This record gives sequence, structure tokens and C-alpha cells, in this order.
Amino acid sequence: MGFKPVDVSNKFETIRTAKAEGKIYLSKESIQMIKEGKVPKGDVLSASQMAGIFGAKRTADILPFCHNIMIDHVIVEPYLQEDGIYITAQVKCIGRTGVEMEALTAVSAALLNVYDMLKAFDKNMKISDIKLVEKTGGKSDYEEDLTGLKCAVITLSDSCYKKEAEDKSGKVAIDIIENEFGGEVVHYKVLPDEKDMIIEEFNNLKDKVDIIFTTGGTGFSKRDITPEATKEVIEKEMIGFGEAMRIIGVRFTPKSLLSRATAGIIGESTLIINLPGSTGGVRDNLRMLAPLLKHAIRMAKGEKKH
Repeated sequence: MGFKPVDVSNKFETIRTAKAEGKIYLSKESIQMIKEGKVPKGDVLSASQMAGIFGAKRTADILPFCHNIMIDHVIVEPYLQEDGIYITAQVKCIGRTGVEMEALTAVSAALLNVYDMLKAFDKNMKISDIKLVEKTGGKSDYEEDLTGLKCAVITLSDSCYKKEAEDKSGKVAIDIIENEFGGEVVHYKVLPDEKDMIIEEFNNLKDKVDIIFTTGGTGFSKRDITPEATKEVIEKEMIGFGEAMRIIGVRFTPKSLLSRATAGIIGESTLIINLPGSTGGVRDNLRMLAPLLKHAIRMAKGEKKH
């Protein structure tokens, strides 16, 4: 049985923040020593503050599933109270994964430093109440699944239509939609690169499904006409989706810049999303875009996020 960190390579970089807190309970004598500056090892509050900052920066070195994160800002604040020291830590970064573990590690390191500096004098110290207070920029703010949505997958390929090749990309799309994001694929079809047939299929599915995913036909050959067919039927183009697919895709292969994929809205609120014809491109782009699609549908309907 193996262990592996989560792959975050296909996530957007966003501002991520987290705040954590914790406390160490001390004897009255220890509190008095800190107030009077009589702890032999020095200033407990300042040293613990520094230990917390170091802890946030070194989180990936001690927790095997944490990614190395370029931390942009750390604030560790110790507060001397009547029965102990209360610590808060706030961490911020622009990245593809959250910083809650960095904030929790910062608090833990700061509290452990207090323990270390007072262990010779206080035998009944207790570290407690370490918890995450808040976080922003992660799954709870931006990401959703596709549950409750009806989806269609259309593969556009002359060779697959003639059964000269196997439709792998369409099957990958169905697997990810249903098994990773909980959507329901109610329609699947393989069509040739014929503009009139594609447009007819789009119009037949309009307002009958929530999302139409196409694979293939986004390249430069004369038969690659998926974006042209899509633009003929959509009422509003979702320009950012096509841009994002190219920007994110280039991380995996420069060939992503050759894709002319687009996206838009047909009918009341049906989305059409052009995906590449490669299985890798389908995986990367679906995983990137799927968490945004429910919100896009709500916007098309004029609804607000619940």
C-alpha cells in the first residue's frame, strides 16, 4: 500500500489564507517569571513568536503530504494571559493549495517553544485547544462538484465515427464527470467533423442537458471545425474558459497553445465546453473547469450562489 501527496498541478493559483490558534496553560510562578523577564533562556514571547514563524516555513519538512509552499506572509502573535500563553498564527500565500497546515504548525511550534523554555520550572504545563479558526481561497470558497447536473459528451472525430479508431477521450470524459465529480452523463455520441451535424446535435440538446462537453476538432486542420460550430450556436461566449485551458494546459505541454477550444452558453443556460481530443487534455481541463461550472450555470440563469 503506497502513499502519495495530492496532485495540485491542475489547480488555479489563488490567494490562500488560514488562521489558527492554541494555548499552553502555565503555573502562576511561570507567568510571573515571564512578566519579570527572569526566564534564563530569554524572552519567552519573542522567542516563541520566531519559533512559530520558522514552523510555518518548515511545515513541508515534517509533514510528508504537505507541499512546499512559497509563503508570502506570516503573523504569529503570543498573548500572555493569567493562566498561560495564547498563540494565534495567520499565514497567506498565492498558490494551488491551502495554508491551514502551515498555520497549525506555526501555532504548535510556538507553543512547544514555550514548553521548552519553561520545562525546568513548570512540570504541569499543558498544551491544548489547537485548532483552525478560518481559511479562505480553497475548496470551500471556489470548488463544487457536478452532482445534480445532466451532461452530454460528444466526440468529434472522422476516424472514430468510421470506427477506424477507438474513442478514448470521450470515455475518459465520462469517467471523470461521473466518478470524480458526481455528474450524470445522459447522452453520449460520436460524430464526424461535419459542421451541420454538430450544430444539429447542439440544438437538439439545448436546454435538455446542463452541460455539453465536446472532445476533438479544436486543431488547425480543415476538418477541425468544433470551435466554429460552437460559435454559431452559442449566445454568449465564455472567453475565460478557453483562455484558462490554454494557460493551464501549457504547464503540461506547449502543444496546448495550438488548441482553439472555446466555451459558451446556448439556450437558457446550457453550457458548451470544447475539450481537446487527447485523453491527457481531457483529464487536465475537466479537472480544472468542473469546479466552476455550477456557478457558471447559476450566473447564466441569473441566480446567486447559495
